Amino acid sequence: MHAVILSAGSSTRTYPLTLTTPKPMLKIANKPLLEHTFERLIGIADEVIIVIGYMGDRIRNYFGNNFRNIRLRYIEQREQLGTGHALLQTKDIIKGRFLVMMGDDLYSHGDIKNCLRHNLAVVASKVTNPENYGIFTIKNNFVMDIIEKPQRFVGNLANTGLYILDDKIFGVLSGLKKTERNEYELTDAIREISKSRNLECVVSTEWLPIAYPWDMLRADSVLRNKKNSIGKNSRISGTLENSSVGDNCVITGIVRNSIIMDNARIEDSVIEDSVIGNNVFFSGIVKPVLNIQKIINGRKVSIERIGCIIGDNTEALDVRIESGAMIWPGIKITNKSIEGDIIEE
Repeated sequence: MHAVILSAGSSTRTYPLTLTTPKPMLKIANKPLLEHTFERLIGIADEVIIVIGYMGDRIRNYFGNNFRNIRLRYIEQREQLGTGHALLQTKDIIKGRFLVMMGDDLYSHGDIKNCLRHNLAVVASKVTNPENYGIFTIKNNFVMDIIEKPQRFVGNLANTGLYILDDKIFGVLSGLKKTERNEYELTDAIREISKSRNLECVVSTEWLPIAYPWDMLRADSVLRNKKNSIGKNSRISGTLENSSVGDNCVITGIVRNSIIMDNARIEDSVIEDSVIGNNVFFSGIVKPVLNIQKIINGRKVSIERIGCIIGDNTEALDVRIESGAMIWPGIKITNKSIEGDIIEE
C-alpha cells in the first residue's frame, strides 16, 4: 500500500525552531518526527510518498530512498497552496486505496491498522476544546461534515489528518476552489466525499499533534515514557529529569521536562519545561509558569506550562528568562533578564 505524508509547509506556528529546520525534522525523543512516523508504517506501507516543500532537501538528504525496506519517494510542492494542493501532486502515482498522514503529527500503529479495516475512513480524536479544531459531525459512525473551529458545540471528535482514501479523491481535489487563505484545503475534499460515499470515523487511541513548540514537550515525554533519552557522546553532570538530550551535548546544572537538541552546551543552569535548539550555548535560569497566554500569528493561545523556546545557534549567557519567552536563531545576549520574545539583537 502507498502512504502519503504531507510535509511541505513552512510551519510558522513553530517558530523559532522551524526558521532553521523543517518541522518534520524536529527531534522528539532524539528522532525526527518523520522517523517516528516511518516506524509506525513498517508492515503497513511498502512505499511512502513524502510531499516536500519548505527546506525539502533536508528531509530528502537525511532519509534517502529507503527506510527499513520501505521505499521512499519525494514529490515537491513548488507553491504553498494548502494540503489539498499538496496531495494533488501525487495523482500520477497513486492508484486505488492509500493512506494519508500529516508529517508534523504522530499517530499510533494501532490506529493506522484500525483505519485500514475500512474502505474509506478518517481518524478522529476526542478533545476537550473542540473550538480549536476541525470537528467531524457523525451519524451511524459515518462522517456527515467537518466544522472548522466551531463556536457552538457540534461534537468533540477532532480531525487528526489521518485518512484512508482512494484515487477518486483527485477528481474532487481538482475541482476545489481556493479558501480565504488562498489555499486548496484537503478538508474541503473530505467534506465533499462524505456527501456521497460512506466515510467511516475511527476514534484514535493516541494522537500527538505538534502545532506549537510546547507540544513537542508532551509528545517527547509520552514517547520516552518519562524516562531520559540521551544522545551519542553527550556528557551530563548534575540533574536530568524527564528530558531528551541530543548528540554531543555538555550539560551541567539542572534540566527538567525539557528537550535539549544536538551540540548544545548548557553551563551551571536551571532549565525547566523548555526546548533548546541545536548549537546553543546557554547559562542561566529558565523557570516555567502555569497557564500563560501568547499571541501566535495574531491568535491568542493558552499554554498550560512553559519555560522558554530557544532557536538554533543562539548564545545566551548569565540570563534569567521569564516563562513563555522565545529567542530567535543566532541571537547573542549576555547578563540580561529576558521578558517576551527576542527576534533580533
